[in-house]
Amino acid sequence: MKYQITHSTHYKYTDAVGTCHNEVRLTPRALPNQLCPSSLIDVTPVPSAILGRRDFFGNTVNYFSIQHPHNELRIIAKSEVERLVTDIPDFSASPAWEDIRDGLRKQTSLEALEARQFVLDSTFAARAQEFATYACHSFPPEKKFLPGVDDLMRRIHSDFKYAPGTTTIATPLSLVMEQKKGVCQDFAHLAIACLRSIGLPARYVSGYLETDSPPGKEKLAGSDASHAWFAVFDPNLGWIDFDPTNNIIPAERHITLAWGRDFSDVTPLKGVIFGSGKHKLSVSVDVQRKG
Repeated sequence: MKYQITHSTHYKYTDAVGTCHNEVRLTPRALPNQLCPSSLIDVTPVPSAILGRRDFFGNTVNYFSIQHPHNELRIIAKSEVERLVTDIPDFSASPAWEDIRDGLRKQTSLEALEARQFVLDSTFAARAQEFATYACHSFPPEKKFLPGVDDLMRRIHSDFKYAPGTTTIATPLSLVMEQKKGVCQDFAHLAIACLRSIGLPARYVSGYLETDSPPGKEKLAGSDASHAWFAVFDPNLGWIDFDPTNNIIPAERHITLAWGRDFSDVTPLKGVIFGSGKHKLSVSVDVQRKG
């Protein structure tokens, strides 16, 4: 499946900004099941400098600075992506979750060593007893690992209401647990915190969903903006994605942008400005199927 993705960010400032420095993570990743033949980022006003690099997790990062006064900032990222069909792994062949937890501490493969960091606390997905308690309903003794993750995803989808505007990135997970509502980033962070709290590795994935649903299929939540889900590590299968917002295994309609420990590692745009006054922000995402 081929897609054309346009991600637009527009800042309007009440007073002129003298200088700004920004990092952008808006280039889709190249993966075995995802090709990205082209990705361009257009910045207005024209930056004084723009540089590209890979971050610690292998995500593409573009840095730019504007070193003259400006009242607006517009970033438009346009990407072409081809998603390839991949088979969903056989969950019944998954080992017990305790074997995954204990085995990860002993394995010395590069993938296993990299996966260990995703058991540790991070800014928005720290371990806590309340998350371990919630997770344990999906992971009784000797429960198979991937069926347990699938059950956790189903429970989050069932127990929590998708309610845009009820949370911000600063909303603590404990409050999300209490009010039982939030958005995709909350549900991804919650799943990650639950898994880490019982010793299992999980990472945060940012990306997009196809904007228009195929004929006869219901539109998915989060498809008009950037989306988020999580992935778990199986030593035999690698990383497997789960989308608790929609209770599905991500496939051709999910486009992966970046991944990290949590949202703080994959923020689409962040930076600093030197100026005063207020600003107005508007963001739009358009994902169109090309064939």
